[in-house]
Amino acid sequence: MIHAKLWFRCAAMHDPVTPTILKPAIISWEAKHRTVALTIERAFNGDELIMRMKGWVTVDVKKAIEAVKKRGWLKVLDDRELVAEFESEEDFELLNGELAETFGDQLDMERI
Repeated sequence: MIHAKLWFRCAAMHDPVTPTILKPAIISWEAKHRTVALTIERAFNGDELIMRMKGWVTVDVKKAIEAVKKRGWLKVLDDRELVAEFESEEDFELLNGELAETFGDQLDMERI
């Protein structure tokens, strides 16, 4: 398997940025007529994490997700780092070229 970090261009500072999970999301319920003592702690998956970047980066996050999914998968490694995962070097190289063509210098990958 080949893993690569995705680097987006920050809309405010124009630096390359990649999302990381500092701590999982905690979801709970509020009931109208009783107390519900239930919470779920869950980290985002790759797609959800990129969707949370909407407006903070210069690319259309939905198009970025679609582009990666043509050649590989989006994953969160170790419940923290967003990566694109590929089965072959060819898929990695093809996507790298497609990202450059579609997004210019606003989204690129770094093999890890």
